Amino acid sequence: MIHETAIIHSTAEVAPGVEIGPYSVIGEKSRIGEGTRIGPHVVIDRWTTIGKNCQIFQYASLGTPPQHIRYKGEETYVHVGDNNVIREYVTINRGTPFGAGKTVLGSNNFIMAYVHVAHDCTIGSHIIMASFAVMAGHVEIEDGAIIGGMVPVHQFVRIGRCAFVGGGTSVTKDIPPYVTASGMRAKLYGINAVNLRRRNISEDTIAALKRIYRIVFRSHITLAEALERVEADPAFAIDEVKQFVDFIKGSKRGITR
Repeated sequence: MIHETAIIHSTAEVAPGVEIGPYSVIGEKSRIGEGTRIGPHVVIDRWTTIGKNCQIFQYASLGTPPQHIRYKGEETYVHVGDNNVIREYVTINRGTPFGAGKTVLGSNNFIMAYVHVAHDCTIGSHIIMASFAVMAGHVEIEDGAIIGGMVPVHQFVRIGRCAFVGGGTSVTKDIPPYVTASGMRAKLYGINAVNLRRRNISEDTIAALKRIYRIVFRSHITLAEALERVEADPAFAIDEVKQFVDFIKGSKRGITR
């Protein structure tokens, strides 16, 4: 199922059942997993691995060199997992030798048109990115997050598990897990209960996260004092609460408040 106009490098590995549309280009030492469908005019550049059963739409460009002035053509990578939908004009750049060396997209993600994922990003699984969301270098997004349209994310920012970032929000600091963030400059607006219920998180856990959120962000005490109070709370025994606290304590850029 490879169109006669497609160009496949001699070192590329294409698994059985792969479809490649007209005028698409598969680069050096790239690998395409079983059952993946690649539309017309797609570029899969060198050193890129695509997992099984992905759908990659026309004019997407994966594995192209990082947009970094220090990059000099070194061998770096893009790794894409299984069951991803990657829509039109999505761009994913490979890593840098002075960063992680690879850009990673997990599995079961829905990446809408014109999304950009820059060098050395680590994007988890079960994530939705709406059109024109743009990730600068070294961004980390944890599983289950939802990123609205036209969202720019500053380099080195982390977005936590199951967080929701509203459309048009400028993200310059870390977004904790399980919260909703929105605004021209990102502000937090409570726990993202809708997404948590979709992922079968219990109502007791959601209630505990809401109480912990109020302690950390609404109690008018310092962040250090708030975290001490949370760690002494019985809710700290809940995995999601501990993840919430660990994420905040591990922040290097600072937390959106």
